[in-house]
Amino acid sequence: MSGNRRSRLDASSHHAIDESSIRYDGWRIVAVCFVVATFGWAFGFYGQSVYLAELHRQHGWSASLISTATTFFYLFGALLVIFVAETIKKFGPRNCLLVGTGAMAAAIVLMGQVNAPWQLYLADIALSFGWAGTSLAMISTTLGLWFDQKRGMAISLALNGASFGGIAGVPLLVIAIGQFGFSRALMLAAAVMIALVIPIVLIFVGPPPLRASAGPSSTGDAPSSSLIRARAFRDIGFLSVSTAFALVLFAQVGFIVHLIAFLDPVIGRSGAAVAIAMLTAMAVVGRVLFSTVIDRLNQRLASALSFVSQALALAVVINCRNEALLIAACAVFGFSVGNLITLPSLIVQREFDARSFGVLISLLTAITQVTYAFGPGVIGALRDVSGSYTLPFYGCIALELAAAALIMLRRKSA
Repeated sequence: MSGNRRSRLDASSHHAIDESSIRYDGWRIVAVCFVVATFGWAFGFYGQSVYLAELHRQHGWSASLISTATTFFYLFGALLVIFVAETIKKFGPRNCLLVGTGAMAAAIVLMGQVNAPWQLYLADIALSFGWAGTSLAMISTTLGLWFDQKRGMAISLALNGASFGGIAGVPLLVIAIGQFGFSRALMLAAAVMIALVIPIVLIFVGPPPLRASAGPSSTGDAPSSSLIRARAFRDIGFLSVSTAFALVLFAQVGFIVHLIAFLDPVIGRSGAAVAIAMLTAMAVVGRVLFSTVIDRLNQRLASALSFVSQALALAVVINCRNEALLIAACAVFGFSVGNLITLPSLIVQREFDARSFGVLISLLTAITQVTYAFGPGVIGALRDVSGSYTLPFYGCIALELAAAALIMLRRKSA
């Protein structure tokens, strides 16, 4: 039935747009989203690892205290992410990207001024607005307005910016902190973000194609956002995707946030920065390799294999102290990091009505974010209680393997 509805939409308007043409305006939006993702993940996601290490060094705060604030950041951000699709529909992708960029820049300036725990929470509130306006739901929904047939490739290419944010953002941020200090380095980073992203969005992001902007509103039988959400919570296909990726991202985010703190005493700060860079570089390699074939793969099976590969890499990280092997294990772990951001969107696109895409992606992102919000805090608390990262990282392995089984559950008729 959903296939018939999609065909009806395609027949009415989609056929006139050649998404494979290099001249298609949508590819400029992919480039814009790449830049937005670079800064969004550098400061909102990978930056959390830097903030944790620096705040611990400056103030002597415990890992659990700082990572609990990180949990708050993800939880508050999840509340905002739920409404990304409606916000884009009301205000347009251009305005939403501008506000998200401004909020992210303001947040990292505040982060550099933190001198008390309550100030850390205030900075994380601002960071939540920036994250909601520059991360997965915003980028996937925005690209969904320009792409249908090539949506998988578009999202994969744009989200390479997320990996580039880790490759370039974390090492450059660490270097800048060493040169200018924590506060000045973050002020400089905010200035660079504003100077680069705002003009690009203003110049290149206009109104989406008529068929994308008019499609949902012009279709009389399109369900409301609240009805789409209600149906999703009764759908085994949606529940298996959202639960599996929630478990994996709980483990993945918790591991990455604590990675520098774990590796620092083992291979030093510079070695830890190299491991983060290698992890994110392999995320780019994995996503680029997948982007050419990802629309033709069994995406649930690809997800399960990715989960298992991360579990094996974690086992090496826990039990190895050789610098080269640790960096290699981080590379293996990173090969799947990028695709685990992209795959949920592609599974939703393949298995659900196209008109529900924006709402379902926002909902799925919120569910996974609420879950993985507890990853840094739980891992930090377990580390403080047990005295090492062995127990929490073994817990992450268990979650990865459970998710690999769960993702293979799907409804009989997609």
